[in-house]
Amino acid sequence: MAEKKISLKVVNLKGEDAGKVDVTASVFGVKDVNPQVIHDAVTVYLANSRQATAKTKKRHEIHGTNKKPWRQKGTGRARSGDCKSPIWVGGGTVFGPDGLQNYKLSQNKKAHKLALKGVLSEKVASSSIIVVDSLKLEAVSTKAFAEDLKAIGAEGKVLVVTNGDNENLILSARNLEKVGLTEVDNVAVYDVLHFDRIVISKDDIKKIEEALK
Repeated sequence: MAEKKISLKVVNLKGEDAGKVDVTASVFGVKDVNPQVIHDAVTVYLANSRQATAKTKKRHEIHGTNKKPWRQKGTGRARSGDCKSPIWVGGGTVFGPDGLQNYKLSQNKKAHKLALKGVLSEKVASSSIIVVDSLKLEAVSTKAFAEDLKAIGAEGKVLVVTNGDNENLILSARNLEKVGLTEVDNVAVYDVLHFDRIVISKDDIKKIEEALK
């Protein structure tokens, strides 16, 4: 039995009609989207993006004298050992981060694929995926590429999907304020949700389709 297909409109960078591309409904037309796997995918992405470099100094790492600040008894003040005590301003931290904390999480491949299918299907349903016949640029020009995005209706925050070999595209798009770049084999669930529009070539959308089947 042949797989059900969805036809997506294809335009060129001038905004002119360039035909259609057929994609699999099981990838880009999922109806029963699972919100839990999408939530898990975003949680994993954000957790794995943490640098985990925060560190505080323990008592033994504080530089300072070990001398007792005043005698044990007779001053009317609390007994104190040295200025490195955690209860003193500038003293060590008891339970602070040590720079070795690990926030890494994981999600199995099947669940991740299901999450990516779900968010891509929602973008297709809302006509937020703009398929172009080619993203090859003849020259590096941020201004010209901004005009191209306007011509194809890519408004708001835009995610441009590239195959990584298109250097002119990367150099032209990287300085645009609301434009993000990602490679076709590294599209994240978080990115799809974060950006309002996704701009992708018809060749690259077929690559995503093959990867998610």
